[in-house]
Amino acid sequence: MPAEHDRYPPQDAPAVVWQHRSVLANGIHFHLVEAGSGPLVVLLHGFPQSWYSWRHQIPALAQHFRVVAVDMRGYGGTDRPSAVADYRVTALTSDVAALIHTLGEEKAHVVGHDWGGIVAWAFAVRYPEMVDRLGLLNYPDPVLFAKALRSNPRQLMRSWYMFFFQLPWLPELTMRRREGIPLVSAMFRDMAVCAGTFTEADLTEYRRNILAPGAASAMINYYRAAFRYFRTLHRADPVTAPTMVVWAENDIALGNELTRDLPGRFSGPFRIEYVPDSSHWVHEEHPALVSRLLSEHLRA
Repeated sequence: MPAEHDRYPPQDAPAVVWQHRSVLANGIHFHLVEAGSGPLVVLLHGFPQSWYSWRHQIPALAQHFRVVAVDMRGYGGTDRPSAVADYRVTALTSDVAALIHTLGEEKAHVVGHDWGGIVAWAFAVRYPEMVDRLGLLNYPDPVLFAKALRSNPRQLMRSWYMFFFQLPWLPELTMRRREGIPLVSAMFRDMAVCAGTFTEADLTEYRRNILAPGAASAMINYYRAAFRYFRTLHRADPVTAPTMVVWAENDIALGNELTRDLPGRFSGPFRIEYVPDSSHWVHEEHPALVSRLLSEHLRA
């Protein structure tokens, strides 16, 4: 990447102190990491990650914002309801609303990656008055994604795992096989375009989360709930909040063609930034670039 992308945040920026907290919201005990002060920014991670996926963005954004990276329900140090219905998008968006209120705010900037992006998008649709600005990283827009599954055989093949996740117990067994080593290595280190993106410590952190009691089922239940309660996810309402989409061009799970009609899903200001030489894990492969883009967007 160009050298200027590697100089964000400035090297002379003040050190940022992270605080791990547990808060009760929407009947769920959430683990979160908080840093900085100013307007609230809520960071929502994807599958099969945790707050840790934002480890590079937290100190960068905390120079200007109060940043809260959340373990979403079922993940990390947050409670894990057992029923599939507990992972419907209506529950997930209610979590975000309750968290913002619990943190003492009426609205926030909301940023999400992958499943966190779906929840951030759905939250902006359902609670438009609570969203200042929206940031979405390689997320499948539910309406456009459903169309792609029906009309694009290549995207259907890319999404095979979503159908596999509908099976009972076998997906959990696969995730936990050999202590999660094959899955985590394949998903992160093998998928990454940039060699060295994920250290052994990073992989150990993600394996630890997957192997926690009940965690694999909770993570997979996001996909099961999406299939069983699709009507709650399939909303055609446009997003009114100013939105930036950051899209990795080498995502093997989500093709670039999914972005072709994205502008029509937003009635407010919209921009999309394509990142070459990056896999699905765009904010971890190019952390300085993504941090700069998010900071510029959220401060505009």
